[in-house]
Amino acid sequence: MRNLIQNLKHHLAQPEIRLLLFFAIIKFLIHFLTNLTGGYGYFRDELYYVACSERLDLGYVDQPPLSIFILAVNRLVLGDSIVALRFLPALVGAATVFVAGLIVRELGGGRTAIIVASLAGILSIIRIAMDSIYSMNTFDHLFWAIAVFAFVRLIRTEDPRYWYAMGLAIGLGLLNKVSLMWLGFGIVAALVFSPLRFWLKRPQPYIAAFLVLLLFLPYIIWNVTHDFAHLEFIRNATRGKYASQNPVTFLLGQFLTNNPALVVIWVAGLIGLFATTSLRPFRPLAIIFLGVTAILVANIHSKSEYLSPAFVILFATGGVVWEQLFTRPRWGRFRSAILIAVVIIGLVPVPITLPVLPIDTYIRYAALVGFGQYTSEGKKMAELPQFYADRFGWEQKAEDVARVFHKLTPEEQSKAMIFADNYGRCAAIDFFGRKYGLPKTIGRHNNYWIWGPRGSAGELVIVLGGNLEDKLEVFERVEIAGVSSCTYCMPYENNLRIYVCRNLKGDLQEFWLQIRHFD
Repeated sequence: MRNLIQNLKHHLAQPEIRLLLFFAIIKFLIHFLTNLTGGYGYFRDELYYVACSERLDLGYVDQPPLSIFILAVNRLVLGDSIVALRFLPALVGAATVFVAGLIVRELGGGRTAIIVASLAGILSIIRIAMDSIYSMNTFDHLFWAIAVFAFVRLIRTEDPRYWYAMGLAIGLGLLNKVSLMWLGFGIVAALVFSPLRFWLKRPQPYIAAFLVLLLFLPYIIWNVTHDFAHLEFIRNATRGKYASQNPVTFLLGQFLTNNPALVVIWVAGLIGLFATTSLRPFRPLAIIFLGVTAILVANIHSKSEYLSPAFVILFATGGVVWEQLFTRPRWGRFRSAILIAVVIIGLVPVPITLPVLPIDTYIRYAALVGFGQYTSEGKKMAELPQFYADRFGWEQKAEDVARVFHKLTPEEQSKAMIFADNYGRCAAIDFFGRKYGLPKTIGRHNNYWIWGPRGSAGELVIVLGGNLEDKLEVFERVEIAGVSSCTYCMPYENNLRIYVCRNLKGDLQEFWLQIRHFD
């Protein structure tokens, strides 16, 4: 313990480490203080993750299990408030900024390079988004950063132990989100098409690959025992809600999702891997980045945000390139002005994904600067982009359903089930329904379908959403008992009818098999 404390003191005495900690703390405080204001409310997916954390399993239709297990522990320790749920994303986002700075040091960068890379990590719009809510995505960025750090250390030292560090990071990362598979393919390409190919004749890469497989095995087993539900989910999402995405939207999206002000950093980083002498040994990083990009472009319907974890490479190399430029007299005299300009311009789009403005002010601000209402799912929009609209109306839905539920007789309530078409509605009723005395919901979307009808015989079902004709086809009696409306929510979540449906026509188990919806 004494040696550990001494080592810690030694590292903290280094100016670069203190600088990294400074930026990591800034990153954490940005999100923590924003969350204290409520952050516009719980996000749709956060409510679904909470529902999943109450049903721990080796996997879920739309995600591996690691982030859900972490959330279960987080809820046990900190509770369910917005600040509690979003504490870890803020902390993990700060850790990612710190690890990115460590990568800069391994690339030979100094204080200026750390400042440039850290500012990029803090101002990246997509990273702000990922770290502002609880989801697997914030952990995804950290696992990518750790794996890249281990890869850079491997290049510098040729110490084979870094293969095991990479295997651990990628394996745990896959157990969090399957996108780490793209990084794995990128690393393989870097080995094949660079002088690092000598590692292919040694056992360490294969041991690391086995470690990855071993760590990812629980989710493989879950998929095998659930008819490869995640593959069906990916296939349906690609053909459905992400069908509007294409290689052009994917590539152009990189300029916005990473903040237009940061283009001068990451483009410099990519060019620098080919044109800068000091970065020449690290050229395999360019192969990784371009390889991952090629995979996502070939996928046709990839969202632009899928590439965002790989930008830890270009932010780090971009920091090194800009530091070298600032050593030249012509550039050095303008260093402070350039960095200040990047920060000022970079702050303009921050309110897109960081809820720092009152909602009415945000709407006016967005119209003024031309943000627009954006969604990657091809849905009809209202005043807000989907990332914000999906934080409104959830408790109202639970309250409106509760009003219908409590009008039933005690006997009817004892056998009533609540059904909703998508996991957002189901999870909202489950989360807020505790306050209003509601039973847990059933649904057909993603893991709610896996969880099944939970003993219901379909004798009395309260249904949130959908049209009357569909209900009359499957129930003998249907009554429109209410309407749930919300302000600022997605249009398809507004003005939802609430039906009281009695006596399902036919067998519920057979009906359940027909309504499965994974996307």
